[in-house]
Amino acid sequence: MNELSETRRLRADAPLPDADRLAAPRARLTAALRQETHRGRAALPRRRMILAGAATAGALAVTAGIVAALREDSPRAPAANRPRVLSAGASADALELAAATVEKHDGTEPGPKQWVYEKSTVFVQGKPQSSQEWTRWDGTGQANLPGIPPAGDISDFDPDKLQVWYGPNQEEKWKQEGYDDRSQRQFYRFLATLPSDPDRMMKRIREEHAIGSINGETRAQRDWREIDVLYRSVLIPPKVQAGLFRALAKIPGARVTTGVKDPLGRAAIGVSVNYAETTPSGWQGKQEIFFDPESYAYLGETRNDGEMVSARAAWGVVNKPGAHP
Repeated sequence: MNELSETRRLRADAPLPDADRLAAPRARLTAALRQETHRGRAALPRRRMILAGAATAGALAVTAGIVAALREDSPRAPAANRPRVLSAGASADALELAAATVEKHDGTEPGPKQWVYEKSTVFVQGKPQSSQEWTRWDGTGQANLPGIPPAGDISDFDPDKLQVWYGPNQEEKWKQEGYDDRSQRQFYRFLATLPSDPDRMMKRIREEHAIGSINGETRAQRDWREIDVLYRSVLIPPKVQAGLFRALAKIPGARVTTGVKDPLGRAAIGVSVNYAETTPSGWQGKQEIFFDPESYAYLGETRNDGEMVSARAAWGVVNKPGAHP
């Protein structure tokens, strides 16, 4: 299925981002890139500014993409289709544009009996391996394809048969017994309580110790790990999505790259940091998170210079296990 179409379908009733709200970050990004282009004219002459992703007729479209530079005399593909690392200022403006866009998305919570669907792909020695998972919103059901082999005799196990589990509601038990486990619903509602200010939001997330502290890790390294984990949640409240983009803009060294491909070859923008030395958590080299260049939906990530690669191939909300959006 087309994941961008799915995002639009799930949010069909959501208002489009307000043009006035997006105008300021878009204008800053345009100006920043125009300055970068002007500074680079000695090496790349005769450059002009174009809008990548959304056509305009004297005015910027509401769902405009990232501004990019194009050589007028270049017979090759537009610059928007080739990787370009933005400066710190332009990266911050690009992330603000993403934040201003996603915070206007629909934040309707699924019903308790609905299921959150995700098809994910991981690359093992360069080869893709895909799996599908359905999780009931209230935490009383789980389904997998391929199934997970049981302990003991697996002679009758069929990995191609949908494996479905139902059980009692564990939310209150987890809460009373102090477990960190949360259903999809509990986690979504926790995120919904977070302040929209990125500094206060990240402080509250760190206080939850969702991923645990590591001795010697800097706050910036910890925040990157927290954000990386949070983006793996299929559903995130819009204001939190916006806060995460703004928090990324505050991480020293974080840069936006336009014109890239995600692990599945889809058009994307990347947000990355580079660790010259191994961090206390064991991360080294380039860490990159990919987003759709129009909807800013999470698409996947690479870690440690591509040592670990994963992608979200499809996702959505359905009414029963085994169903597809």
